[in-house]
Amino acid sequence: MQPRIKICCIASLAEAQLAIRHGASALGLVSAMPSGPGPIAETLIAEIAAQIPPPIATFLLTSLQDADAVIEQQRRCSCNTLQLVDAFPIHGYAKLRRALPGVRIVQVIHVLDKASVAEAVAVAPHVDALLLDSGNPALAVKELGGTGRTHNWELSREIVASVTRPVFLAGGLRAENVAAAIRAVQPFGVDVCSGVRVDGALDPARLAAFVQATEQR
Repeated sequence: MQPRIKICCIASLAEAQLAIRHGASALGLVSAMPSGPGPIAETLIAEIAAQIPPPIATFLLTSLQDADAVIEQQRRCSCNTLQLVDAFPIHGYAKLRRALPGVRIVQVIHVLDKASVAEAVAVAPHVDALLLDSGNPALAVKELGGTGRTHNWELSREIVASVTRPVFLAGGLRAENVAAAIRAVQPFGVDVCSGVRVDGALDPARLAAFVQATEQR
């Protein structure tokens, strides 16, 4: 199956449209984060999300860990998918589902060591998909994405083999390594931010090269 392509750190409607033209099936809209690239105002997230046609998925990236706060943020932004980039209480997922019917839930797992595999297995039954990234929530200033670093793809492959939910692979992907990443991990989809940007802006040439490498792996 051809991996889905998610373009993250979308900063404008023009970037969203550019990503869709190149074959993106999902867009990442980043709300306030403790660190990393890409955050935009919630009002802009809502404006972009309102103009994205189905079946394109609009992912609201949130670092909030309280279910009530996430629910309120989602209602302000009106994306069709929640991407929880930090650890989330297990009991909170059911609360999100009750309050936000029809909104997909994607939990980020920052792949650091074997404990990340156990975390993924425990969380998977409660969410619609997992996204494997290369952050480090244990740092004094949390890294919750956008690091531009790869991680141990063998651990990511173990997660894919151990869960029944779709898995997106993120973390340092670019045109030069995405084919190898797909072969190694066999993800449902791939997620890229810095690998398709120049000076922070979505670059058509890098985007085209990334999509081509994904399709011709």
